[in-house]
Formats: sequence, structure tokens, C-alpha cells
Amino acid sequence: MKRLALSIAVLLLASLDAGAGGQTAAAPAPAKTAAPNWVEGRNYYLIPQPRPTGLAAGKVEVTEAFSYACPACNQFQPYMRKLRQSMPPNVVVDYVPASFNLAEDWPMFQLAYETAKALGVADQTHDAMFDAVWTSGELATTDSSGGLKSPMPTIEDAARFYEKRGGVPAAKFLAMSKSFGVDSQVRIDEEKMKLFGIDRTPTLIVNGKYRLTVASAGGDEQALELVGWLVAKESK
Repeated sequence: MKRLALSIAVLLLASLDAGAGGQTAAAPAPAKTAAPNWVEGRNYYLIPQPRPTGLAAGKVEVTEAFSYACPACNQFQPYMRKLRQSMPPNVVVDYVPASFNLAEDWPMFQLAYETAKALGVADQTHDAMFDAVWTSGELATTDSSGGLKSPMPTIEDAARFYEKRGGVPAAKFLAMSKSFGVDSQVRIDEEKMKLFGIDRTPTLIVNGKYRLTVASAGGDEQALELVGWLVAKESK
């Protein structure tokens, strides 16, 4: 009987304690996920001699070093589209075409891009060029077995593509490809590649100061997050 009475008393005390507060204590809120701790020298690299962008004050430049013939660049294209759409209004996205892979026809695609840019059709045909190399095969650099094609696509082949997709007569495209202005821009591309320390594609440069790759950021989505973080840093 004594044990029964003691048990009842304990239960009554517990009931009184619970009722004293009016409500049971709320569960603690879940902790917020910490922002990525980006580390200079591991996730991104400071360019020793930053190159001024030439943009107006408050503008931030994001540059992709790429090649239409680069398979990794083709895979990264959806993320570049996402990046363009997600950047704040003060960001200008541009491209520098790489030429260092001679075996895969990169110099030709560099020349084609700069020619299209000089003619004002580079932006509207950018995605279509990737498709021509990797989907339709119109400007493919590999055959059905995965080996390199022989012969490779020529600037004449590219001119025919831009005539169909960009509305630029092939003869006009070829003439522009041989112009002093395009040749000068190709030389500037080569200077940028050396200055920025670019040895692979795709590589992203933020405001001429910071260099990163998908691998250094830890993945495609992480690369976009890191670019956004650097853009915010440069926008302050």
C-alpha cells in the first residue's frame, strides 16, 4: 500500500509540474546550414596581376574561358545559362575562347567565335555552336567511334554554319575572319589566357581578379555559388 501511495504521489507531482507552465516546451529550431567556407588558394585563386575590366564603376565582369570543342564546356553549358540568368543586374558575362588544344581544332573555334563576335552574332549562336559540335555533328571534332575526325572542321565549315544560323553570308564571314580587328582580338585572348593562368576549360574569372574551376569549387552548382559569392564581394 505504501508503494502504491508513493507512486500516486509522484504522478500527481509530475502532473502539477507539467500544468504549471501552461504548455509543454517547444522543440528547439533546427540549426541553419552554414554558408560554404570558401578558401583562397583552394577553392579560388587570386590572379597576381589583375586585369582591369574597363567596365563602368559598380559593374562586375564574369568571364568563362571555353572552347566549343571542349566536352567539359559542353557539359557545363546548362550551368552557364543558369549563371547568366541568376546574376544581379550589375554583372556582365562574357567569354574568352581558348586555343591551346591544337589536336581538337580549338584554334579554329577560337577564330570562329571572335569572327562571330565582330559581326554581332556570337551571343545568338552560342548555344547552337555547341549543338553543332556535340548534338547534330555538323561541326563535330570526333567520329562515331570517339576518335578525332580527319579532316577537322575548317573555318569555311564554320562560315557555312553562321550563314545558316546567324544570317551572315559565308563570304562576309570569311573576309571578317581574316581582318586585322579579329586577328588583334585573338592575340588579346592569348594574352588573357596567360595573364589569368588558365590551363584548362571551363575556367571562370571574376572581375579580372579571381580564377576558379568546377573542380576547385567542388562541383557545377558549387561553382555557381562561388561565383555569386565573389560577385557579392566585388560589388561591395
